[in-house]
Amino acid sequence: MRSETPKHLHPLLGRRLVDWVVDAARSLDPDPLVVVTGPDYADAFDGLEVAVQAEPRGTGDALAAARGSLDGRDGDLLVLAGDSPLLRPESLERLLAVHRESGAAATVLTFRRADPASYGRIVRGEDGSLRAIVEATDATPEQRAIDEVNSSIYVFAASKLWPALERIVPANAQGELYLTDAVRLLVDQGELVAAHEGDSEEAEGVNTRVEMAEAAAALRDRINEEHMLAGVTIVDPSSTWIEPSVELEPDSTIHPFTVLRGTTRVGAGAEVGPHAVAVDAEIGPRVLVGPFCYLRPGTVLEAGAKAGTFVEIKNSRVGEGTKIPHLSYIGDAEIGARTNIAAGNITVNYPHEPGKPKSRTTIGENVRTGVQNAFVAPVEIGEGAWIAAGSVITKDVPPGALAVARARQENKEGYTARGDSGDDDGD
Repeated sequence: MRSETPKHLHPLLGRRLVDWVVDAARSLDPDPLVVVTGPDYADAFDGLEVAVQAEPRGTGDALAAARGSLDGRDGDLLVLAGDSPLLRPESLERLLAVHRESGAAATVLTFRRADPASYGRIVRGEDGSLRAIVEATDATPEQRAIDEVNSSIYVFAASKLWPALERIVPANAQGELYLTDAVRLLVDQGELVAAHEGDSEEAEGVNTRVEMAEAAAALRDRINEEHMLAGVTIVDPSSTWIEPSVELEPDSTIHPFTVLRGTTRVGAGAEVGPHAVAVDAEIGPRVLVGPFCYLRPGTVLEAGAKAGTFVEIKNSRVGEGTKIPHLSYIGDAEIGARTNIAAGNITVNYPHEPGKPKSRTTIGENVRTGVQNAFVAPVEIGEGAWIAAGSVITKDVPPGALAVARARQENKEGYTARGDSGDDDGD
């Protein structure tokens, strides 16, 4: 990854890469669900049982680090690689079913790869059982031609695993212990080890940023397909990015180049985009958003509202039927129903004094603002008030009033005809 951030913690469509794996495992209702990680990241998994691998000494040592959390449990142990974000719960259920039906001591999830590269090759016996996992560096020419490879995902009978794990020895000068050696020992002992071929897209891990981008695109397509089948129109799925935590009601429409993140919710009949970004925002029924609109956390657009072109809204509630058509910034504000916010309006709410909190702007129902208005918080605009164009409002405006806060225009007649007006030829 060429990054200071561990691969498993890189962000991937609203989650960390490893969180996609944890979510797939959690759907199986495992008891316990244990994450093995290094000492620096022991606090990075809230709500999960964490086992710490003191030093990175290989996959076998990583699994051994979890033994304290698993001792006394004689059932099946599912071991997942933390870099396989495309795993589906139903694929893991099939893997477990194959393992249990075969009565194997271990079952390896395999997949086919046109270019096996450095993946361990799967060597099967005549009966289809696994005979060996051969690392690419140790493979013969015939074995290197095998396109079925190891996914590093396994199911073990716990009672068979731990004795085998105790017998593996370091594979190199760094003292690394490989889980594939435990599989080899089980085969050598005459135990049945099964191999279950899975979907290559799901089983293949992420090792580069190129592969992470490919995984993100696959997850995007899955999420978009699910929404479309549930009644949402996504005009161009390939350019629309929707995080898994987003909620879309049927008959909403998402236009191209739109990004919906976090806890964003979109109501029925709403249209979002093109070129819109919404983060932790609530977009009500029949709301229009965009094009080129940014909804930041805390934004609530009530039914029939509009946030139009080059509009940014943050931590604000916009009332039913209220329009903010273009070129405005609304932050920390409450705007009532059926109000029209004209072009170029800005709520000014950031105090420059250290330690002073932001203030809020309140604009009532049926207010009509003018172009190029600024509202310096804290300030309240009463119901039905009008604001003149170019006004900077620093005081409350009573209901039904017209507020004018700008310099009076002065015309100097005959100014351009004066002799001292200069010329343009530079003489």
